[in-house]
Amino acid sequence: MIVWLLLTSSFDIAYLITGAVISAILSLLLCNRCTIFKGMKLHPLALVYTLIYLFVFLFELIKSNLDVARRVLSPSLPINPGIVEVKTQLKSPMARMILTNSITLTPGTLTIDIVDDSIFIHWIDVKSTDKTEATAKIVKRFENIISKIYD
Repeated sequence: MIVWLLLTSSFDIAYLITGAVISAILSLLLCNRCTIFKGMKLHPLALVYTLIYLFVFLFELIKSNLDVARRVLSPSLPINPGIVEVKTQLKSPMARMILTNSITLTPGTLTIDIVDDSIFIHWIDVKSTDKTEATAKIVKRFENIISKIYD
């Protein structure tokens, strides 16, 4: 896409759309060894679920930002930091990357490691060390939507 923009020297919408289409086609044709997109569902509902995911992520991002800000402004609030292990059902590398990045981007949680189907997360306020409860609190809200786009 960058090469296309350099060749056309224009940000006109028609050139941008043409460049995006050409870039996507070339990426799909030339990337036969790329396994990162393996498992991606290319159907119209995937776009709808992607938009839903963005809204869910933004809601969780705002909610966690407010929670961390409240903890900073009220030092008397108890915190219970720790590392929890959660399980994921996602198999696609891209789906797992999106999930772990979403967890890390929301304040109060940080993805530390992925081992098989386990994700180790540093949580600012550990509410449960049980895998199923921690998975339900941290992972499920993202995983349910990502699984409709990947795997």
